[in-house]
Amino acid sequence: MNLELPPLVALLLFPGGLFLLFGGTVYEWADRKLVARFQNRVGPRWFQPAADVVKLLAKEEIVPDGVNPILFHGLPVAALVGSLTAALYVPVAGLAPSYGFPGDLVVTLYLLSLMTLSMGLAGANTLDRFALVGATRALTQLFSYEAPFLLALLGPAIAADTWRVGQIDLYARGHWWLVLTQPIGFLVALVGLMGKLELPPFDSPEAETEIVAGPMTEYSGRGWALFRIGRDVELFVGLTLVASFYLGGLANPVEFVLKTGGLLLVTAALQSLFCRLRIDQTVGLWWRIGILVALAQLFLLVVLR
Repeated sequence: MNLELPPLVALLLFPGGLFLLFGGTVYEWADRKLVARFQNRVGPRWFQPAADVVKLLAKEEIVPDGVNPILFHGLPVAALVGSLTAALYVPVAGLAPSYGFPGDLVVTLYLLSLMTLSMGLAGANTLDRFALVGATRALTQLFSYEAPFLLALLGPAIAADTWRVGQIDLYARGHWWLVLTQPIGFLVALVGLMGKLELPPFDSPEAETEIVAGPMTEYSGRGWALFRIGRDVELFVGLTLVASFYLGGLANPVEFVLKTGGLLLVTAALQSLFCRLRIDQTVGLWWRIGILVALAQLFLLVVLR
C-alpha cells in the first residue's frame, strides 16, 4: 500500500509523530500484559502505560548535585529523537517509508542505538554508584548485541541487493519469507532486538533487585518519561524492521498488526522463559555465539550468490 500523505501530516501525525507515541504505548501495554498472563498474573489495565507517562510528565524533575545539567536534560530528548527519526525509514503501519535514501538501513540501525548510548551517558553523568554500575553494564552490553544485530539485518539486504529499507521490504513481499531461508539471521535479529531494548533476560543494566534502576536511578519526572517513551517507540520500530525483513514484508496495516503482534508474542514468551543473565554471560555467550553464527550465514549468502 503506497499512500501519499502531505509531508507535515506524515511527520507529525501519521505514520510518524503522534502515531508512533500512541503505537509504542500500546505495544508496551501488550508486552506487559502478555508477560503477566504467561506468569499467571493479571497484568496492567489498557490505560496504565499512558497513565504512567502522564504522571511522570506532571511530576517535578529533580536535578542531582554533581551532574552536567545540559547532558542531564538533553540526553532523554536525544534518545526519543533518535527513535522517532529511525521510524522515517521503515514501513510503519504497512505504509511506504516516509523518507528513504540509498544506505538508510545503516542510518536506521545507528539511530536505534542512540537510546542505549544516551542511557549509558546519562548514568555516567551522575555520581550515584548504582547509576554508574548500570551505565557500565549498558555500554558493555551494547557491544555484545549491536554487531550481531547489524549482521543479521545485512542478510536480507544482501539477498535484495540493496541497503535501502523500503526496497528490502518490497523484495521480501515478492519472495519466500526470509525466516525460512535465513532462520539463523531471524533468531539473531530477534534476540538482538531484545538486547537493544534491555528486555529480560538482558535486563542486567536495570536490574531492580541489584542496582535499583541502573542508569535511570537519578531520573524522575520528565526525563524518565522521555526515556520511557523513547524505548516504547524503539520497540515499535524494531518489531517493524524485523517483521518487514523476515516475515514477507508489510504490505498493509492488517499485515503490520498481525506480524509485529506475532513477534511481540514470541518476545514476551522468551522473557517469561529465561531468568536474567549476568553481564559476563551476556557478553561472553551472546557475543561469541551470535556474531559467529551471523557471520556464517553471511558467508553462505555470499557463496550462494
